[in-house]
Amino acid sequence: MPTLTELLDDYRGGRRSLRRHIADTMAAVRSGDDRNIWITVLDDEQVEPYLARLDGVDPGSRPLYGVPFAIKDNIDLAGIPTTAGCPDYSYVPEESAFVVQCLIDAGAVPVGKTNLDQFATGLVGTRSPHGACGNAFDPLYIAGGSSSGSAVAVALGQVAFALGTDTAGSGRVPAAFNNLVGLKPTRGLLSARGVVPACRTLDTISVFAATAADAQRVLEVSARYDEQDAYARQDRVPELGHATIAPDHFRFGVPRRDQLEYFGNQAGARLFERAVERLQQLGGTPMEVDFEPFLEAARLLYEGPWVAERYAAIREFVERQPESLFGVTREIIQGGATPLAADAFAAQYRLQTLRRRTEALWSDVDLVITPTTGTIYTIEEVASDPVARNSDLGYYTNFMNLLDFSAVAVPAGFQPDGLPFGVTLFAPSFYDEDLLAIADRLHGAQDLPLGATANPMPEEPSIRVRHGHSIPVAVCGAHMQGLPLSHQLEERQARFREAARTAPEYRFYALPGGPPSRPGLLHVETGGQSIRLEVWDVPSDRFGSFVASIPAPLGIGRVRLEDGREVAGFICEATGVEGADDITSLGDWRVWLEQGRHH
Repeated sequence: MPTLTELLDDYRGGRRSLRRHIADTMAAVRSGDDRNIWITVLDDEQVEPYLARLDGVDPGSRPLYGVPFAIKDNIDLAGIPTTAGCPDYSYVPEESAFVVQCLIDAGAVPVGKTNLDQFATGLVGTRSPHGACGNAFDPLYIAGGSSSGSAVAVALGQVAFALGTDTAGSGRVPAAFNNLVGLKPTRGLLSARGVVPACRTLDTISVFAATAADAQRVLEVSARYDEQDAYARQDRVPELGHATIAPDHFRFGVPRRDQLEYFGNQAGARLFERAVERLQQLGGTPMEVDFEPFLEAARLLYEGPWVAERYAAIREFVERQPESLFGVTREIIQGGATPLAADAFAAQYRLQTLRRRTEALWSDVDLVITPTTGTIYTIEEVASDPVARNSDLGYYTNFMNLLDFSAVAVPAGFQPDGLPFGVTLFAPSFYDEDLLAIADRLHGAQDLPLGATANPMPEEPSIRVRHGHSIPVAVCGAHMQGLPLSHQLEERQARFREAARTAPEYRFYALPGGPPSRPGLLHVETGGQSIRLEVWDVPSDRFGSFVASIPAPLGIGRVRLEDGREVAGFICEATGVEGADDITSLGDWRVWLEQGRHH
């Protein structure tokens, strides 16, 4: 799956067909769900109206033309059941949620509803009758919650972006665990109409995307004031984000070292330190800050009366059918029946005191960076102590909406075991676009692969641990096994994965120059043929140096394989094949070499 931005460029450049791309997307979504990503996948009849409304439409006239997206199943899509992860709660809405409709009007195409921690209560992604959602990199690990399915669908390249919700970290924790950007907008910036509430005063729809630029595109479409949402806020107009944080000259807060918690994960500590160093290299000036007021506010969320708000959201249902709730979810939500109104006021008073203490911080710094989570757990580890492990994951996230901050989770590298690690940037409310701009620079400076599409989980977990994260790269010429440039792969500890063929949509050329002789693979709309190639797994930390060694007119782009997969691979600029020998009919670089030697 290309990024949202790449997909739009392909549509507008005539390099991709809407109906073919959506058909490929639906085939991939329906091909199997071994990670429990989906609750409902639309059938062809249900998808057709969204395609029909785009027939004959100029792709440039819709900001999200033909972009497939997923919807967390506590957000309404007209005519499709909303279950909130509880089958007995299911209802079929007549209208889509306000934000969903904004996206559809912009040309986006919904493909299904995703799995979640039931009633959006959890940060783990395991509290679902549909099964625990497996991490995109290793299904033995949690995907994070509650928006687990939405994150994994994007990470695996099944959709270009997805909607989640974020009350206490549900749009940031899954982003960190699946190597994604997770945008938690300012409360009230995106309408919550058509969303099953968790804590109505704190909820926000969130966005999962491969890049900050993609998340920005979704925000631009969906940040519309909804007068029918009582919690929508107009104070975002006219300057969303204020544009007051210069992306190349800013001050950022870092929690005191003794207040940072990694729960024994030293790899996370090293990666966080590296992210802080990168922010400095990008023009940031760090300042140590006292994190205790934030941590105390975080504890209020579950240790205080806000659990009563979760109870109030589904009070009638939980009192009528308590047995319908997932065990740990029922235990948590029913705990909200006991706090007194006096407890709620006392907690509000304490929260306001903490808010005032944190306000002073913003005169010294523009934003703060923290780990998104200190560590990650296996599904089995969460099952052994679900409440404590969930609490660990909320250490850096639970306070955000209580204190009314904007936040963006950003990938920050990979641990030695191959699992991703992430950091979060946060600032006062309505600095969403400022944070996205800095997040984009931080993400880009790391030369990381996007999502998990470049690293399917090998059959043996030990292989992943030993070799770390890798990127499959398609080669069709001198880098193939036994040929003159294969050493460039072997020196980077790349491993041969498989022989394969492209989809029948490429022309193949022998470029002038050499030695060694080099081929040019050119994507075409018509007259293409399937070309033989090899796929190699290149370690992600060596991918950048490999790409840097490639001379023009060659480069690395996305190559579609015969079975529909898309991988990184050698492509050629169109101008580079002018005057080159067209060897498409041979379909194989080795055959051309053999024929050449005969002459």
